[in-house]
This record gives sequence, C-alpha cells and structure tokens, in this order.
Amino acid sequence: MTVADSPARPAESADGPRPILDGTRALSQQIGVYVFVMVPLIALVAAIPLAVGWGLIGWADVAIALVFYVVSGLGITVGYHRYFTHGSFKAKRPLRIALALAGSLAMQGPVITWVADHRRHHAFSDKEGDPHSPWLYGTGPVALAKGFWHSHTGWLFDRDQTNRERFTPDLLADADIRRVDSLFGLWSVLTLVVPAGLGGLFTWSWQGALTALFWAGLVRVALLHHVTWSINSICHMWGARPFAARDRSANVWPLAIASFGESWHNLHHADPTCARHGVKRGQVDISARVIRAFEKLGWASAVRWPTERRLQRITRAS
Repeated sequence: MTVADSPARPAESADGPRPILDGTRALSQQIGVYVFVMVPLIALVAAIPLAVGWGLIGWADVAIALVFYVVSGLGITVGYHRYFTHGSFKAKRPLRIALALAGSLAMQGPVITWVADHRRHHAFSDKEGDPHSPWLYGTGPVALAKGFWHSHTGWLFDRDQTNRERFTPDLLADADIRRVDSLFGLWSVLTLVVPAGLGGLFTWSWQGALTALFWAGLVRVALLHHVTWSINSICHMWGARPFAARDRSANVWPLAIASFGESWHNLHHADPTCARHGVKRGQVDISARVIRAFEKLGWASAVRWPTERRLQRITRAS
C-alpha cells in the first residue's frame, strides 16, 4: 500500500488546521491557465465550419481523437477523481503512475493541484469555500447565470491557490506522483504533438499532421474540458436527487457516456469513496467497468463497491 491509496484528511499544524488557501498563482501560471482554457475553446468554435464547410476532417483524425479522448478522460475519472482524490481502490505502482500520466493528458492541471481543488470542493460543497459551486451568488435568475459561469469556467481564472499541504499531504509524500506533477508542461505538449505525429504517419502528409493536431489535439481537449466542467456546473444545478447528499449534486443522464459515468453525481456526493457512481439499473458507468477490469487483472484491489447496506443508508425516503 502507498500513501496515494487513500484520501488524506486535512493536514494540521501545531496551531490547528492549515489555511484553505496558499497564496496566488504566479503571472506565468495564470497566463498558462488562459492558454489551456481559451486555445482549445477557440478550436472547438472553429470546428463546425472547418468540418462542414471545408471537410477538413478524416478517418485518422476521428480515430486518434477517440483514442485520446478515452485515455485522457479515464485518466481524469478513474485516476484523478476516483483513485487519487477519493481512494475508491488501491492500485499497484505501475497503474498508479499510468493513471497520473493519463489524467495529465487532459490538460486540466497537474494531478496534485487537481486533487487539492476537488478535495476542497467536497469539504465545502455548495458552501463558502467551495471553489466552483454555482450557488455562491444566490438563487435568482441573474445570480444563477453568474453562478453557472463561475462553476463551469470562471473559477479557473481565480488566482487563489488551494493549499496542497492541507488537502493533499499523501500525494506530496509520493515521489512518483510529485515527479509526474512537476512534468505537467511536458505532458501538455505531448498530448498535442503525439496525435499530430500519428496523423502525419497514418496519412503520410503534413496536412494529416495538422488536422490531427486540430481535431485529436485541441478539439478533443476542449470537448473533454467542457464535459468535465459540466459536472461542476450542470450536475449541481439540475437533475434527479435520489440519494441524501449534503449539497445540490444531481444525476444528469445525458452526460453519462461522454463523462464515463461521472454525471451520476448525486450518488457520488452521497457516498464519495464508492467506486461506482451509476448504481441503478441502466445507469451506464464506464469508469466503474474499467476499475472492475483492473481488479480482475490484479492491478487494483480493495475496491469500494456499492452494497445494499451502503445504498439503503443514503437513499432518500420516498
């Protein structure tokens, strides 16, 4: 067992709990956030006219984009979220490193920073201190519009940094994860360059490399960004709430496949360490299937699967 196998309790000093925040981002880091958010978004906006008007998309672009979407998306859902943040299972060292690398390919931030922000979200969900609640400004139409923007994208531009020593002491103590975290810039370059290289090889052309960079690189990153951010925004505003969570988390079924099961969000907030979020019949949860495969291969153990007792304890009275 490693320190990354279970979520850490907030660290305390001799004077009590450490502060929630730890200074602000440097200017270079803040510029990086704007680049990582806006450049893929611009590509996403340009995607429709490029595909429909000029037909600049081929089979290689689609195939490479799908592979990288699945790998980086599962890196976020299975790796960053269910494993590193919540300790839903234990992972052997090669799998632990692979999950951190796969999540880094999503360009959503270094693993330790992402986990710190998400643990802070659960600690203060939909209350003051939550970095991305849509309910921080009130319940009127204007307040909700402002809250939606904040929870979906706006919070990313806030320069305040979550205190990693408070929320992620376990990951900071893991040399492998610190190394992956420190090389986030490299993984961000590779998540764009490798698809471009594959596109060039498959089509044996520079145009193939450029279209793969666009579709399997930038557009794929943007799509995954907004699917992930929709869990923060949409899944805390609208949807079904069959389980007794302490916040406004909700299930939104149309996002289930694109989010690999993350949009069964009400169950997740009612039972955060559960490895499966879609627990009812017909609730597709691809991430849980992947964790089950890891378990059968012997790469994952001590998986926290839902049980009838756990579900009964958190089900709302009808």
